[in-house]
Amino acid sequence: MEGLNALDKIDCFGDICPVPVIKLQTRISSIEEGESFMMVVDHSCAIEHMREVLMKEDLDWEIDEVMNGVWEVTVSKR
Repeated sequence: MEGLNALDKIDCFGDICPVPVIKLQTRISSIEEGESFMMVVDHSCAIEHMREVLMKEDLDWEIDEVMNGVWEVTVSKR
């Protein structure tokens, strides 16, 4: 559908650090203005490293623990 931007979802369930961080960095390198993506992560160590990466980028992002031990990381480029 024209005009709708589907949220790209990257499943990192079961991936241990540094795999989710590498996936994050790879996706960040190709994100276009106006795009968003979400990563689902279940490893707390990865969340801390992802936060460090995101703080260095000019992106909007949010990390939500949606269930005990499961996080959704949403990233958007302005």
